[in-house]
Amino acid sequence: MQRMPIAESLPPGAAVPVPVVPAASTVPRHWTSQVLLAGGREALIDHEGSLYRLRLTASGKLILTK
Repeated sequence: MQRMPIAESLPPGAAVPVPVVPAASTVPRHWTSQVLLAGGREALIDHEGSLYRLRLTASGKLILTK
């Protein structure tokens, strides 16, 4: 038996169902600072055409600047 496309199997004028695509996961991705900095003290992050600098300070804190 041949399968008919959904739109052709509905009565005339019926709304064509739209497949539900799950949204991107709402669980944020998780990286360690060691992975982001790759053993260094700075990493550059390109966000929508702007470069941001993630820097590890001498006191072990992170600073993100544009």
